Amino acid sequence: MIPEICFPPDGLLPAIVQDKSTGRVLMLGYMNEESLRETLARGRVVFWSRSRNRLWEKGETSGNGLLLEDLRVDCDGDAILLLTSPQGPTCHTGLESCFDTASFRGSRPSFEVWANLGKTVKTRWDASPAESYVASLLKALPEKSARKVVEESCEVLVEMLKSDNVSALRGEWADLLFHVRVAMERSHVSFDEVMDVLDRRTGKGGIAEKASREKKGESGGS
Repeated sequence: MIPEICFPPDGLLPAIVQDKSTGRVLMLGYMNEESLRETLARGRVVFWSRSRNRLWEKGETSGNGLLLEDLRVDCDGDAILLLTSPQGPTCHTGLESCFDTASFRGSRPSFEVWANLGKTVKTRWDASPAESYVASLLKALPEKSARKVVEESCEVLVEMLKSDNVSALRGEWADLLFHVRVAMERSHVSFDEVMDVLDRRTGKGGIAEKASREKKGESGGS
């Protein structure tokens, strides 16, 4: 991989850090050939510190390191994308991302909304069912959250057949996705695991793929 990268005269390339699970951009650092090799060897992100003029493993003092999940180089070979699993807040201010600033305006990216929903749902395991609707689903038998998914699916269907109120349809889809996320948490299945299954199916014909699962005795399908 390293020979494909075009290191400039000063030896430093910009390295963008992204959370593999959520898609959020966490920070920007700089890497030279030595820090890149160390990153690949350790499985943890190692930058070249321009201020200290030495290698710097992210989290070496704070403990909030970045586990390397994947590494990509752009088409010109002069920038690096690091897909990571953060081990805590990435920014030195204690925020999740160095781009979580007061200058943010407007609606959040879709992937960030979904990720925040997942984090919120997880916190409800510690809540009282009497005070939290999500907790009442998480702490009940799985059938309760499963039934809610079925109910919300039916409401989406009814609104789709009307096909005259886009705003209402969006709301029904939002309700369905919310309850799907809660049901996933209740069944202890992560979003990453589900996306991994979908990724493995990419490029396979739907009919053939479903037939192969039925032959193996697997369930599900579309």
